[in-house]
Amino acid sequence: MIKKICNYLKKHPTYSAFVYLITGAGVGVLITYPFVQTHPLRWGGTLVVLGVVGLIYPLFSEK
Repeated sequence: MIKKICNYLKKHPTYSAFVYLITGAGVGVLITYPFVQTHPLRWGGTLVVLGVVGLIYPLFSEK
């Protein structure tokens, strides 16, 4: 399972960078929530969930 995800991310570096960028942005919003004025938990949580879904996607891909 982990090996399949790692192999997919190795073959698709742009996708990997995008997923980690989204996840990092979500974690950043959650850490610095006093500086984000509108719904920081909603924005941060949504970005983290999108990042996790992006990391799980290779398990269900056909390749």
